[in-house]
Amino acid sequence: MTNPRGRALFEELKWVHRMVRADLDTVRRMADEVLAGLPAAQLRTGVQSLAAAGPLWSLRVNCLYYCRFVHGHHQGESHLLFPAVRASDPSMGPVVDRLEADHAAVSDLLDDIQAAADALVGEDSLPGRRRVVDALTALADRLLVHLDYEEEQLGPVLSRWDGWPLGG
Repeated sequence: MTNPRGRALFEELKWVHRMVRADLDTVRRMADEVLAGLPAAQLRTGVQSLAAAGPLWSLRVNCLYYCRFVHGHHQGESHLLFPAVRASDPSMGPVVDRLEADHAAVSDLLDDIQAAADALVGEDSLPGRRRVVDALTALADRLLVHLDYEEEQLGPVLSRWDGWPLGG
């Protein structure tokens, strides 16, 4: 049976996921602009002067902010939500195991993005730009599947909660 409190919790999870999806679209779009965008000399000048309008600087700042946001969201789920899901419904163990494995894989992909963005700031090159785009594409592919699976699997469980389960 659906509980209004549990349904509200699930809607909040989906709200955060919508922000993650929207930000991921924005970061990927910026990466594509860097790949196809300004000449290297202009990008280098923009980075050196930290011109907020420079695509490379914007990519680096927004990408790293996004990476920190996703890391923080996943840490909260791993330390607070997932133990509560296990406590409320032990049959969800395999689902939580997969979600935790996804978090570890996404964490590695976020680290790859940070390294690629940092390297591009150090030396602007077409291969460096391609590395950023490839890293963002890999993250998008994995993260979007993860978000869909998490919502599909956790929605019915969270929607039944009338409060935070004991032991969570």
